Amino acid sequence: MPQDKTPPADAETLAEALRFLGAQHGALAHSDPDGWPGISRIALGQDGAGLPVTLISALSQHHAGLAHSPACALMLGEPGAKGDPLTHPRLMIRATAAFVPRHSPDHAALREIWLQSHPKAKLYIDFADFSFVRLVPVSALFNGGFGRAFTLRADQIRHPAP
Repeated sequence: MPQDKTPPADAETLAEALRFLGAQHGALAHSDPDGWPGISRIALGQDGAGLPVTLISALSQHHAGLAHSPACALMLGEPGAKGDPLTHPRLMIRATAAFVPRHSPDHAALREIWLQSHPKAKLYIDFADFSFVRLVPVSALFNGGFGRAFTLRADQIRHPAP
């Protein structure tokens, strides 16, 4: 993996970056089984340790892509209504997708946590084709706006407890 030339985040910048982990959705970059890149908008939550988690259907292209090649990237943050979209803060997390087996105790815990923040998922969460996927961070890049780019280590990427 190429080495970032951006400085590490200080405590204030890290706190600003971690607020993005509370997002309810993000853009997930993945590679499909043929090697072509893809991007999907996903629902997002956190597990009990504050790591990013998503719930995806086996019918989706990103499910097949992540099952084939678990390397992925998650983009969090939205451009504002005005101004240059590149000046708005965003967080990109490089991650490895880890599918959570349906009959594991971890799945039951994630199901409970997920429904607290995504109550409408009760309609489909138990469908056989849906899987929880933990996005295990490898590193991250926080861009806080023009001229404000910082790297984060994998161990720093946890959603802070409320």
